[in-house]
Amino acid sequence: MDGMPPVDVPTTTPSTGVAPAVEPSAGTAPSLEPSSGAPTPSVEPSSVAPTPSASASSGAAPTLPPRAAVPLRKPAPRGPISAALLAALSRSPGDVDLGPLRVAVAARLADPADLRTDEDVQLALLCLYELHYRGIAGVDDDWEWDPDLLAARAELEVPFEAELRRTVPVPGCDRRDRTGVAERLFAMAAADAGPSLSRFVARKATEPQLRELLVHRSIYQLKEADPHTWAIPRLAGGPKAALVEIQADEYGDGDPHRMHAELFALAMRAFGLDDAYGAYVDHVPAATLASLNAMSLLGLHRRSRGAIVGHLAAFEMTSSLPNRLYGNGVRRLGHDEVAATWYFDEHVAADAVHEQIAGRDLAGALAEQEPELVDDILFGAACCLALDGAAAARMLQAWDAGRTSLLRPLP
Repeated sequence: MDGMPPVDVPTTTPSTGVAPAVEPSAGTAPSLEPSSGAPTPSVEPSSVAPTPSASASSGAAPTLPPRAAVPLRKPAPRGPISAALLAALSRSPGDVDLGPLRVAVAARLADPADLRTDEDVQLALLCLYELHYRGIAGVDDDWEWDPDLLAARAELEVPFEAELRRTVPVPGCDRRDRTGVAERLFAMAAADAGPSLSRFVARKATEPQLRELLVHRSIYQLKEADPHTWAIPRLAGGPKAALVEIQADEYGDGDPHRMHAELFALAMRAFGLDDAYGAYVDHVPAATLASLNAMSLLGLHRRSRGAIVGHLAAFEMTSSLPNRLYGNGVRRLGHDEVAATWYFDEHVAADAVHEQIAGRDLAGALAEQEPELVDDILFGAACCLALDGAAAARMLQAWDAGRTSLLRPLP
């Protein structure tokens, strides 16, 4: 990894089910949550993930047949834009006048402020982007490339992106070479002063709150890595190879049972949650949807390839230590079975490596290869930190007030 000492990470095997939680090796930049920036506190139980006895006795980690690629369940509308959109999508392209949708969009954009927190706008964007992933139940696949619908999507995503570029602070970068950009990205991740959701989960979260966290995260985690994968055909050489290396690991290195999305589904089932793709879209607020929508926005546009690379770098840099703490919280609540902890333990080890690859071999190398993308790389990283931080702050505020962080409570 270009002059950095290797990270000594144990390999996860089906016989143990988890990799022991490890710190990045000395000399590497710290991996911190967007809310972090301080050394990891000592919490109970031990911060080192034990080898689960269930796995040791059975000789294999728990698995179920990998889930089929089912489409998103059609969500309930949250306002005039999503209502008009979902009504149009219930019919075939060419049979629908999109005028009502464009009128609703124009009315909302008469005052284009606060799109990040607008429930109607963010749900509409989620549905429009989902046409490029698994689709929506009952919706004709021909809508994906319908030119009129793409034009309507642009009417929403252009001001959404403009709001992000206007409101998300992006630091400068004096050294715009490979090493300078990587160091700036690590510094951004380490310096972010958002709320520490992972520390709250490790120390205080109740089981209902932890279940809510899994619901929030399921909107992305059940399609984990997909938004960043859009960048692969847009890169070349070293950056492309680095991204493929990261994504191959995210997709289980050829083993469907080890795909990170499948490991997250196991955790959801361990907590009695529905692991169906997008099952909880109707439960999660705009702040959560905006985080995923930003990934899709950046990933689907070739001009934003620098931004989606920067987003992934920040995402990986703020994953390893927080997942250690999430795993601690899961165990503190009495869930030490492999199904509940494997996802978190896997990310402690994997992302300690991924953050180095993403920062240096992907983002840093891309900056060197295409120096005109440096500002966008930093913008994408800043978006990741800002949007994930906002979603975490909203959750913590709700829990501090003694109420659910979801739009509707879980049964």
